[in-house]
Parts: sequence; C-alpha cells; structure tokens
Amino acid sequence: MSLSSPINPALDQLAHLALWEAQLAADPVLLASSLVSRLGQVPDRRRRRGLKHSLLVVLVLSACATLSVGNDSVAAIWQWSTRAPQEVLARIGARWNPVLGMFLVPGERTFRRVLEDLDADALDAATCGYAMDVVRGAAPTPVIASVPGPVEREERRAARRAATHPLPDGLLSAVAVDGKALRGARTEDGRVFLVGAIAHVSGVVLGQRQVPDKRGEGAVVQSLLSGLDAAGLVLTLDALHTTRKTARMITKDLHAHYLLILKGNQPSSLRAADALLTGADTEFEQTSAIDEDQGHGRRERRRIRTNPADDSLFPGARQVFRLRRDVGEMGGPWISKEIILGITSLPADLAGPEHLNAYQRGHWCVENRLHWVRDVTFHEDDSQLRTGTAPRALATFRNLTINALRLAGRANIAHGRRDLTNHNDACAVYSL
Repeated sequence: MSLSSPINPALDQLAHLALWEAQLAADPVLLASSLVSRLGQVPDRRRRRGLKHSLLVVLVLSACATLSVGNDSVAAIWQWSTRAPQEVLARIGARWNPVLGMFLVPGERTFRRVLEDLDADALDAATCGYAMDVVRGAAPTPVIASVPGPVEREERRAARRAATHPLPDGLLSAVAVDGKALRGARTEDGRVFLVGAIAHVSGVVLGQRQVPDKRGEGAVVQSLLSGLDAAGLVLTLDALHTTRKTARMITKDLHAHYLLILKGNQPSSLRAADALLTGADTEFEQTSAIDEDQGHGRRERRRIRTNPADDSLFPGARQVFRLRRDVGEMGGPWISKEIILGITSLPADLAGPEHLNAYQRGHWCVENRLHWVRDVTFHEDDSQLRTGTAPRALATFRNLTINALRLAGRANIAHGRRDLTNHNDACAVYSL
C-alpha cells in the first residue's frame, strides 16, 4: 500500500471515533454530565469522510466559553477554547495528536462551519432539556465558584423584594411566550426572528423556535407550545397570539390555561369584554385588587377588576379582566396611565384578581429577564453573523448560560459571567 494512500488516515480517524465512544461509555464524569449527554444527541450533518473533530467537542466548548464574560462571538468562543484544559478536552473526545502529545482544539473555521449548519431545533431541545433535567433533579445543580466580596446588588434586591412583595398563595406555574428579532443578524432568508418560552418565577428558558418573519410567529408559537410539557401550566402571551385557534390548542390539546390580551385583532371579544367590565368601582368591589410598588425612582399602582365569562366570548374563557396601570414620580403626581383588557381560561376559584395581576406582571419576564439580558449582557443585537444557523446557535448558547446561572442561584447574569473567567470554573458548571 502506498504511503500516500488516504486509507490509513481514514482508518485512524475511525479508530479514534470508536475509542471516543468507548471512553464516553466508561467515563463516569461524562455520564454525570447531563449537558454532554444531551448535546451528544444533536445529529451531525457533516459528511463522515475527512472528519477530524467531533460535533460534540465544538458544542461543549461553545457552551462553556459562552459562560465567561466577553465570549459573545464565534472568534471569542474559539479563542477561549484554545486555552481549555487538556483533561477537559480528553473527557469530551477531542482529537489526540501523537506528535505533539496533546489534545487538539478545532480551528476557528471549523467552529464557524459547524455552527452555520446545525440542526438548530435539536440543539435547542438539548440545551432546554438539560435545564429541565436540573429542575427535575435528574442532573446536578450548576455550581459557580464563590468569589470574595459583598453579595451582588441584584441578589440583595431579589431577596428584599421576595420579603416585601411576596407572590400570592396558590399561584400556578406560569410560562411567558414572546418573540425577538436579532437586529444585527441577517441570513439569506432575511432577519433572524426567534420565539422563546420562559418560566415566570425561575427565569429558566424552556424552549425556542425560529420563524421566517414577524408574520409567521403565530404558527411557530403553536409548534413551540406543543413541544412543552404544558399540562396544568398558565401560558401568558401578548395580543398577537390572541386567536381562537391558539386558545383551543392550549385548553383542549395541551390541557393548560391561558392569559391573553385583547386588542383590535379580536374586535367582537374586545367589545364584549369591555361591556362586562364597565361600571363603577363599587360594582366590582369583591372582584378587584390593588398592588402598589416603587423602585428605580418611580412608583406604580396596578388596579385590576374581573368578571366571569364563558365560551361564547372566547374558546375556554372563564374570566375577563381590566388592568389599569398608573406610574408617577416618587413623592410626585401620577404622570402616565395605561389600561388593558384581557381574557383567561382560569376560573375564579383558581385565580382571583390578585393572581391575574401577578400573572400579567410576570409575563414581562420575557422582556426583562430574557430579551434585555441577551441584548445588554451578551450584546446580541450587535452581532452581525449572517450565515446559516450560526445566529440562532449563539442565541441558544446564551439561553443555556442564562439557565445555568439562574439555576445556580445568580440573579445578575453579567456578574455571574465575570466570576467565571477561570477555564476550570466554567467547565465545572456543567460537571466537566
């Protein structure tokens, strides 16, 4: 056989892949890492011929790199990966170079090619599945090494708010759903638009889907919700998704509850709800609630009134509500007013006015705890990735980082990322 024959390298590579599979089955560290197990289920769409680096190596290194502050681009992720500990590279099946006597990290071009051609739905399912493994206790809770210094400010605020503004007793688990455009990213199909689902209280991202444009969001939301274990949950959505089809799917197919906002896209239901909720405050004294709060140099008052409803108004409807929100300066007059009408499938014995107020306020976690964090902490809208699935893949790894830090008890994502500059500490978050 000629020394230049391509068969020997191919056989060596197949032997390496077989050795990696045997190590994966035998290494208790890898078996203990739920994330590695989940990412290992993402299909590799590359051709097997000439394959030097496993898909899992790129995905695991990308996940670990995104934990650390500053790694918000493919180039930064690759640069961080080049300094990954050798023992970690060995555990995740990195390629061994017998001449150099070390495990190799894929090049930046390999990172880009892999991230540009992924099964993005499978990647989202793997990362969100890992978060659910932690929530159910099937995987260890992420641990972030403690750093000397005072308790971070956002953690103090969260603890103080839990004491001064406790949630009403009897709240069901709730999930907010909304979409976000990656403003700097473009692909051959146009702007990248992602729809995500996030838990109200924990702030854990439960799922994500991509839509062609804003007009296709409704159909993708139904696909996203169908993939969740939504039985018994309260799903909160904005007025764009207030459709009879969505309401029937939530109540009939998913066996869940909805809380939807009524606007001009449902004119007859809007008029009927307005008629049911019109009247003096004294008429709704038994079905009203007031919540007052202050912070960030302003004060807020939220008044809500409710009234029973039925299927004649909207599929599955059990209550309608009107929420008035007044905002003013500290110690000064009220300066703005907003009134919204909504509908819910929750009956009054499951959700009183104070519960509906909490659900509606909790819906804004999708903006405050997901979209805002990805924009400000990860500089998502500054990213100009323009090829294939790369924009969505990086958004998925950002969601994974948000989940890991929140599950570890961190309230401020930026602060948590600054505590993970050490490579070993970042890898330890995922039990590597």
